[in-house]
Order: sequence, then C-alpha cells, then structure tokens
Amino acid sequence: MQLAWGNKVSLTFCQRVLWIQQDLGLDASGLMACMAWESARTFSANVMNTTSHAIGLIQFMPSTASAMGTSTEALGHMTPEDQLHYVWQYFAPNKGRLKNLGDIYMAILWPGGIGKPDSTVLFGRNGPYPVQYAQNQGLDVNKDGNITRGDAIQRVQAHLAMGMQPGFYRDMGMAAAA
Repeated sequence: MQLAWGNKVSLTFCQRVLWIQQDLGLDASGLMACMAWESARTFSANVMNTTSHAIGLIQFMPSTASAMGTSTEALGHMTPEDQLHYVWQYFAPNKGRLKNLGDIYMAILWPGGIGKPDSTVLFGRNGPYPVQYAQNQGLDVNKDGNITRGDAIQRVQAHLAMGMQPGFYRDMGMAAAA
C-alpha cells in the first residue's frame, strides 16, 4: 500500500495514520492529503493560522481544542505523532460517514458538507455564511461568489495527487517489514 506524503513524516506517524484508517474506516492517503493542505505541507503540530489561531495537523480551532479537553497551546507543544491522537478523537464522531476525500475534508472545513454533492454551496459572498466565504475566498475556484463543496476539495485533491508522486509516498508494505 502506498501512503500519500508518507516519506515526509516518520514511520510511527504513518503507522498511526493507518491505525486511524482501520479504526474509523476512512482513507489514510486522503487523511494525509488533508493534513498536508491544512499544515502547508509541514505536518507540523505547531503550524498556526495567524488570523483564526487554528493550529496543527488539521488546524484545530481554539474552541474545538477546548471541547476536546485541551488547548491550542498544548496541541502546539505536542509532537506530530502525539497530536494524531487528537486528530483521531476529532474524526471519531463521524466514524463510518467519511466515505471519500471530500467527506474527510468537509469534516475539517464544514462538517455540514459531509455526504453532500459537490455542487452544494458551502459559503457565499452574499450568503450563506458570508464571513466564512471571506475567510476562504481563495477556494472560490471560478470566482462566482460561491464556494461549493467541489471548489473546496480541489486543493486537497491536488495535494493527494502530489503526495502520491515518487519521493512523497511511502510504500507501507516495505515500511512494515522494516
């Protein structure tokens, strides 16, 4: 099995992502692509969005961290491998619902988009959710004033394709034997 972005993280990190896949029934390479996108390809536990103060592998918001019994400060001091526990905890309520890359990314960006068609409008310049549109306007691929689920997942799809290129992916069959 080839794991997207697996050569950019430790073997332990890869093994934990495969455990998350097994436990939650989501695609490991899809999760890796989402973490690559959210962490600006750093897979760093302390990469922070200076506007929202979200941090880490999936850009945990302060309110989300608090609801999980931690803080963004604590998450930022963890190793990436340790922060994966909180990634698993974050996705666990959606166990069995994350059927594809789009669903995995929607769980991070806008959980209401899980299972919806790619034509679903998530945010609009003139409604719905104009504040979220302004924060994510770079995702408006065709610049029509609406961000659809399909628009939103295009960048993550590109990160999945990049992560499966030689030098980026890890063959987990060989890694497991090491």
